[in-house]
Amino acid sequence: MLYTILFEEEFMEAILKELTDGERVQEEEITQEDEDTEIEETVETENEDAEKSVSVLSAYSNEQIEYARVWLQLGTNQEIDGLYVTKIPAGTPLNPDDETSAVYPEDVIQLAGSRLVDGSVTYSGNGDGTINMYNVPLRWDGEYPAGEAFYQGLIDNTELLAVDVGADEDVVRLIELLKMQ
Repeated sequence: MLYTILFEEEFMEAILKELTDGERVQEEEITQEDEDTEIEETVETENEDAEKSVSVLSAYSNEQIEYARVWLQLGTNQEIDGLYVTKIPAGTPLNPDDETSAVYPEDVIQLAGSRLVDGSVTYSGNGDGTINMYNVPLRWDGEYPAGEAFYQGLIDNTELLAVDVGADEDVVRLIELLKMQ
């Protein structure tokens, strides 16, 4: 939004006088017509930018845009060959190889690159520009059983994060790498 504040001429002259310690400063007169034209041009530019942004992403689904934005913000490696999306239903164990594992309390999405070094992001979307991020690995290493308390701690420490919009070009680049599993 753009706001314009108009001041009375006497007030502006008093401010100018105070700022210049009494020296007279030449001031350009801006007519109301000039102000209106300037405002219209600014609003038109903002609207055009918004329309371009919408039109670039309008070819993609909200889910695709979300996956790309989440990876753009939280993905360890941005130089990936593919962005793999796995939907994990509520009730699925965090670690399927451990009988003491807690289960996901909600449907989650796991994003990962094609290599382990690319990292992964496991989260649930809240539909309001925020996500619940689970700090779980793509692949589990370690000794099992790890115990219910360990897994419950992972669930209890889920982090609520706001997702950045990101640059449209970066979002589109990542959408083009999406692979549903």
